[in-house]
Amino acid sequence: MNDKTKLINNPNESRRQFLAHTAMRAGSLGMLAASGIWTSRAVATNLSPLDGRLVVIMLRGAVDGLSVVAPYGDPNYYASRSSIAIARPGELDGVMRLDSLFGLHPALAVLMPYWERGELGFVQASGSHDQTRSHFDAQDFMESGTPGRKSTQDGWMNRLATVVSGSQSDLALRLQAVNLGPVMPRIFVGAAPIASLAQGNAALARGVLDREPVADAFAKLYAGEDRLSKTVREASATRREIMSSLASDDPKADQGALSLRGLAVDTGRLGQLMQRDARVRLAFVPVGGWDTHVNQGAGKGQLANRLLLLGEAIDALIKGLGQRFQETTVVVMSEFGRTVRQNGNTGTDHGHGNVMWAFGSGVQGGKVHGSWPGLEAAALHEGRDLAVTSDFRQVLSEILKRDFRLTDKQLNVVFPDFRLNKTSGLIA
Repeated sequence: MNDKTKLINNPNESRRQFLAHTAMRAGSLGMLAASGIWTSRAVATNLSPLDGRLVVIMLRGAVDGLSVVAPYGDPNYYASRSSIAIARPGELDGVMRLDSLFGLHPALAVLMPYWERGELGFVQASGSHDQTRSHFDAQDFMESGTPGRKSTQDGWMNRLATVVSGSQSDLALRLQAVNLGPVMPRIFVGAAPIASLAQGNAALARGVLDREPVADAFAKLYAGEDRLSKTVREASATRREIMSSLASDDPKADQGALSLRGLAVDTGRLGQLMQRDARVRLAFVPVGGWDTHVNQGAGKGQLANRLLLLGEAIDALIKGLGQRFQETTVVVMSEFGRTVRQNGNTGTDHGHGNVMWAFGSGVQGGKVHGSWPGLEAAALHEGRDLAVTSDFRQVLSEILKRDFRLTDKQLNVVFPDFRLNKTSGLIA
């Protein structure tokens, strides 16, 4: 029997599916992503307030890590970038000194207090050892956690969600993992349930199913015990829970926030959700627009403008977390870095090694970690790129082992065929 025959033979089911899918497209149930991810997985238990939390911010497009954490102490840096190298500390639009070799891009000044308090650290020359320069493939490998293997079906954060779920209740699992945005990312694909937090005003806007008569009608329509009815009920419940968590104690504060635009509003709202609802332990924030082939700029310009907004967004996230920041690690990563030498359009092309950032009380902050290979010609990957000396899975495994107390066996589930046999020193 084909799908068309099923719909003809079961008009009631067809009508219910149509209504559910229409509501999801309208955004009322769109707090959750595509069908199947709301399925409950476990029996009841309680979350410990000491359990770790992780937020991953993915900079899609390959951010230039040599501008983010600039090796101003390496003479080859300035020799390779006559127009786009960030000036030395103390000079106009120069880097903020981190140590004798590295400085932070001046557009990220809002993040320096985290560095000074020991809550921000970096791992330079990190990334994937896979050789691809394709954005699509590199992001796929980094989100699947299996570089070079395209057959992996699920994402590593979904596998992590399964590992840490234990025997949590259906209620706890509904908001264990949250994606910021309407599209289910590769990193969250898999069997574990994933919730989605809408962006901008849509996160708090009332939809058609928030109207009491419509909500009552839907409740009656989906009162059964079939899979679709349970899916719709759980989606509606999750939306109510998110809306309740994001509702401000001061109505005027919410009215002001709804008029704002930008990433910082979304990340601040995510942090607020995590602060108010202890069930949220995993979150993913994809941020595009880092492919700077033309007119990249130095201390000011195109890249600087984006870094300024990113810094503000990270600061808003952490402030939104409040006391939950003590339990949370925030990781910033990108699929690969960019060429050491600037191109003819005063930009940079697809590279290899990059820099990972990590915020949290468990981070060995105030230090740039990893083994720096240098930028001399003989040290460059394929004669053009920063080499990778720290596998991204190594850095993430260190975080997961400490924050979620994962065993080696559990780590192997999250990152198959990878063994943590050395450390970057990032985690205390």
